[in-house]
Amino acid sequence: MLYVGIDVAKAKHDCCIMDSDGVVHCPNYTFSNSRQGFNDFIALVKKCNGNNLNNVKVGLESTGHYSHNLIAFLKQSKLYVTVFNPLQVDLYHKAVTLRKTKTDKCDAKFICEMLFSDRNKSYQEQSYQISELKSLSRHRFRLVGYRSKLKISVTRIFDLVFPELSSVVWSVNQNSVYALALELPNTKAISQCNITRLTNLLIKTSYGKYRKEKALEIKQLATSSIGSNSPSLAFELQQTIRLVQNVSSEIELLEQQIKSLMLEIDSPVMTIPGISFVLGAIIISEIGDISNFENPSKLLAFAGCEPSTYQSGKYLANITPMVKRGSKYLRYALLTATRLVSIKCPVIKNFLNLKVSQGKHYFVALSHAARKLVRIIFKLLNTNTAFIAC
Repeated sequence: MLYVGIDVAKAKHDCCIMDSDGVVHCPNYTFSNSRQGFNDFIALVKKCNGNNLNNVKVGLESTGHYSHNLIAFLKQSKLYVTVFNPLQVDLYHKAVTLRKTKTDKCDAKFICEMLFSDRNKSYQEQSYQISELKSLSRHRFRLVGYRSKLKISVTRIFDLVFPELSSVVWSVNQNSVYALALELPNTKAISQCNITRLTNLLIKTSYGKYRKEKALEIKQLATSSIGSNSPSLAFELQQTIRLVQNVSSEIELLEQQIKSLMLEIDSPVMTIPGISFVLGAIIISEIGDISNFENPSKLLAFAGCEPSTYQSGKYLANITPMVKRGSKYLRYALLTATRLVSIKCPVIKNFLNLKVSQGKHYFVALSHAARKLVRIIFKLLNTNTAFIAC
């Protein structure tokens, strides 16, 4: 058996090759992140293994998008691929040496040594729909985060140009306030605006929620406001609002793509009441192949939702924090889904209420309910059956 450890980078990759007897055939080889570099790497492996690719194990770290193309190429070449969590490699490094030596060559060697363990599983290639769903779901996650930052900027600017407005509307990040700011971006423009025009604008954009009384209240506050009438702040406010609206439109288009893929997959996870297409997409795409997990506890650990354990001598900690070392996307989806499912599903709702009645904080009780939801999801995906509430 030949073992190949690869340290992945953006422009190039370092590898180390040794056999099952511990003989190092190639202590370090660097190849470029290109088609030619990949072909040169395969040629080297064949040379070290009697001109064939049989009985070859390749290991590398999960480094986000940098390793994606390389893994696809290795799988096309019919190689046995193992993908390590970077934390595993880091802990192994610390376990075998006390020296603070961190180089690409060393990392490739450590990964190569880790491949000797029989516990490592081969990388399971995901289906086309799951891969696409994972890409779209993570892209949406980033866009939502970007939109949130833009909304924070909108709030900041309103605190400068019209700080009193937040006291008379439920949020400055609502469509009616956006429409008001796009047309009348500062207190001077609002105070000079005709009351009929202001009323019609609010009625139209708030769908009748805000009427003449609200228009009069806003105009009166604008007249006596301490807010700045700076043209640059008014321009920044309008531009930021347009960015929020544009990003929101892109998110809607993205969610349509996610929904169409979810309808193709027809996962049993969607039969759980309260789980939307978006949350369902994150859950099934992050989990991938459910056969990778032997039991619900391992799936819970993958999501980083399991409680940590601390024991020393006779001491055993009763209260420990959540590990949070798994997929942040899956953890977010599970906790959000648990909160929503508890509203519509009596099974999860009763379990959540039970934990709260036992004196647990709501978020602690929510994490317990999330563990129950994980067990349900594990069962549904393994048996491919619909959820039936008892």
